[in-house]
This record gives sequence, C-alpha cells and structure tokens, in this order.
Amino acid sequence: MRPKTATFGCRKFVEYSNEHWKILEKKRNIAREVMRNLSLAGLPCIVYGSVARGDVSEKSDIDIFVPCLVPSYRIELAVDWIDRWIVQATPNYVIKGELVVDEEVTVSFPLVKMKDREIDFYRFGGCLTLKQLENKERVAGVDKRLVLIVPRKNGHEEIPVNEMQPNELAKTLGVCIDIVVERIRVLERRREIGRTGTFLQCRVPPDESFESTLLKISKKNPAVRKLIDSR
Repeated sequence: MRPKTATFGCRKFVEYSNEHWKILEKKRNIAREVMRNLSLAGLPCIVYGSVARGDVSEKSDIDIFVPCLVPSYRIELAVDWIDRWIVQATPNYVIKGELVVDEEVTVSFPLVKMKDREIDFYRFGGCLTLKQLENKERVAGVDKRLVLIVPRKNGHEEIPVNEMQPNELAKTLGVCIDIVVERIRVLERRREIGRTGTFLQCRVPPDESFESTLLKISKKNPAVRKLIDSR
C-alpha cells in the first residue's frame, strides 16, 4: 500500500536496517544502468524522488528525467522500453513524454520548452545526477506526505514541512520560494480531496512519434495548443 499524500506526521529520526540499504542499492543499480545508457547517448539525466533521497521501499518507483528538449527518438534509442505516454500534470505545467521501461522504471522528458522554475519541481522532491549517484550521495527532498527527508549517516531525519517557514525550506532544497508554496498547495489539496489525477495522459501509437501524437492532440485540445504556442 502506497503512503498517503500530505499526511504530515511528527519530527523523527529513521535508522536504516541492513535490508533497507540492500533495497536502496538495488534500486540505485537499476537507475545507474539506465542513466549510463542515456549519458552515453549524450543525454544528461537525473533520478528523482525516494531513490535520490534514500527513503525507499520495495515498492518504490525509479523515476528518471532528461531535463532538455531533444528529438524523442534519441531517448527511445538509448533505453529499452515497453510503452510510451504523453502526460501533463496540469494545464500550465510542462508536457512530457514518458517511456515505460518496466513496472518500476520510467524515463520522462519535456516535449515543450521548460520554464526555469519547472526544474525546481524535481529539486523539491530531491534529485541526483549520474555522477552524484555513482558517488553514493543522498539528497534532501520532500515526499508525498509533505515531510522533508534529510539524509543522515545511518538513515534520515523527517521534518514535517508545516514546522518550517517556506523560505527556510526553499533554502534547504535550493529552490525558489514559489515552487515551495505551489507544491505544498498541490499536495495539501490532494490530501483533502484525494489524488487529483493527470490533466493529460495519452498513449503514443506504435506507428507514431511523440511529436506527431502531440501535434494531433494540440489540434483537438485548445489548452494544449495554447501552452505549446506560449513556449
């Protein structure tokens, strides 16, 4: 059962068991292999979420993101995948392509130009480059419960974000204060009404590219067309 969204909780220290370290190493080895393939293809990438922070479980997804706008075929050639989707979280957020590698690994990338602050979304949850991953670094980030995970030598410290000022949290994560306010608002809303779903989610047909499918979507969806034109 996945953790609930925005449940807050209390400040505490979590010490990792030997089993936890083994799970983290396994997840990171998988991420490292995919990221190395992307890197060899000249594609910068990050892994974000619990794999970057360290607070994993057996059910944790391995989410990798290529933060640059490139032809989608370059990414498709760099990794083995079983499915392709176009996704957009909200009408104002970046439209992304998503390659499903397997049941736990996805590689996503922007299909339109990203705003500078949109990369802060990944920093908010915690993210690592391939080099940082290979150096066995862990990074602070906020999980779906709205709890700040701060890596420590033998585990991590948990600090509910409602115990921190937005500017303090922004400084800790190295993001702008706007993204802190926005992410807290979104996650608190999910807590109140349940998961809000995804604004756009469309499978890419086998005989089409991400770009051609997005063009078809934009001709039928004014909100998508407006966002593309604005970028």
